Amino acid sequence: MTEHTQDAPPRYVAPPTADDVRRAYETVGRHLPPTPLVRDALGEHPGLHLKLETFQPTGSFKVRGALNALAAVEAGREVVTASAGNAGLGLAWAAGQLGRTVTVVVPGNASAAKVEALRRFPVELVQVGTSYDDAEAEALRRAEAGAYYLSSYNDTAVIAGQGTLGHELAEQLDGPFTVVCSVGGGGLAAGIALWASTRDDVDVVGVEAEVSTAVSAAVQAGHVVDVEVGPTLADGMAGGIERGCATVDVIRDHVAHLVTVSEQEIVAGMRHLLTRHGLVAEGAGAVSVAAVLAGRVDTSRPVVAVVSGRNIALPVLAQVLA
Repeated sequence: MTEHTQDAPPRYVAPPTADDVRRAYETVGRHLPPTPLVRDALGEHPGLHLKLETFQPTGSFKVRGALNALAAVEAGREVVTASAGNAGLGLAWAAGQLGRTVTVVVPGNASAAKVEALRRFPVELVQVGTSYDDAEAEALRRAEAGAYYLSSYNDTAVIAGQGTLGHELAEQLDGPFTVVCSVGGGGLAAGIALWASTRDDVDVVGVEAEVSTAVSAAVQAGHVVDVEVGPTLADGMAGGIERGCATVDVIRDHVAHLVTVSEQEIVAGMRHLLTRHGLVAEGAGAVSVAAVLAGRVDTSRPVVAVVSGRNIALPVLAQVLA
């Protein structure tokens, strides 16, 4: 999978501001209680805390951005999104809360657990191609016909909604601390970093899978570039990003470090969460913990690892634990 190279010019998406994140907190807070923050007392790093987005109603942080963004779309307009699974689940749940109808496009080889969960919601589910990029291209095609395209990462309101996690942390833990989170399209890292930009005692570290580095490549180059993407347990983070993606500049300006983790390290993070805490996390949900365990994050001050999702097929989980 590579960055999109369509002949059409890139969509312009305005980066949100810290004020947008604050307003999103008011919107999201009307529908979602804060997720737990627990201490990793059984691990090697006594200052490590776990922010459990696995406790969201759809099992992933994506519901935050979906709620904020869908609330901003005019009533009655058709909404379509592309998703590896979790963003679609978040949007489906948000649609139920707000009385809306949505179309979710996922790859033909999307996680069986996520597809099964999506079928429980009254959404139009479309499966196409073999990658997130294929699903995104189909969703954009439908948007050309008049639907509102709600990107799971490159959307002003989605990014702001993901940043509401930071406002919850402000009420759960005194600074200074470092927030470590997954980076696929970069919406979560960008949103949290915008919140952190209003403080001088919080840093943000973003974590990519070693085989899927679209965001760090774009940050380094100064623009979105083609990257090869390999198979990864962190399927929710795999794929390219849109040209002109708004998350790139925000991450460049406000995220302290971008690091990568290997597939073996992702497995170690998933096993740690399950064996030490009884927490099921999908690959993308465990990369933050994986980065800490692998020594990629400075632990000289408290660290918050965002456990971002739990939606994993049972056979895959069994294979990881075997």
